[in-house]
Amino acid sequence: MHYKLSKGMKLVIMTKSTYFVEEDKILSMLFEEGLDSLHISKADASPLYLERLLSLLPSEYHRKITIHQHFNMKSEFSLGGIHLDNSSVAVPRGYRGSLSKTCDDVMQLKAMKKQSDYVFLKNIHQPREQTLQEERVLSDLELDEAYRQGLLGRHVYAMGGVTMDDIPILRELDFGGVVIRNDLWDKFCIHSEQNFSSIINYFRKLRALC
Repeated sequence: MHYKLSKGMKLVIMTKSTYFVEEDKILSMLFEEGLDSLHISKADASPLYLERLLSLLPSEYHRKITIHQHFNMKSEFSLGGIHLDNSSVAVPRGYRGSLSKTCDDVMQLKAMKKQSDYVFLKNIHQPREQTLQEERVLSDLELDEAYRQGLLGRHVYAMGGVTMDDIPILRELDFGGVVIRNDLWDKFCIHSEQNFSSIINYFRKLRALC
């Protein structure tokens, strides 16, 4: 297979699924290091914690933040956009602004790209987050076929257990970006570490690769 010439990719950092004490400090440092796309996705359904986190982050970075729930806060905090995690979540009535979606079926990509500014194609690997059932991982054959049909491209980002080591092949497959979660947060122990250098240094390496 002949792949296209390599190009820059969008680096999206997704928060841990739980809130933790130093989170606002680390996120602020990542923004200072050049992070330009943060997705806040939490298992906790309470809007209070999200509101608190957003209020602790410097307002100059709010436009670089996309939220996965409590969409009313998008306008309240002048955020960058909202993200729909699955097809059962509806776009808020009268919503205007950046809209992204998660796709779990390669065959839905074409239609979903038309309805969104960009799309996360999930299950590149088995997700580490606990789910009710084991999710089917996309095969190399499916990804190659999606590439061959031109279904990927600039507005499709790879998600689901993506690590630094995956970035070169995902770039060759013509993904426009990568969504990094546990590969980054694993570099920081929320229970013992006061020093954020390991996570910042790892982010720098990710940025250099993208």
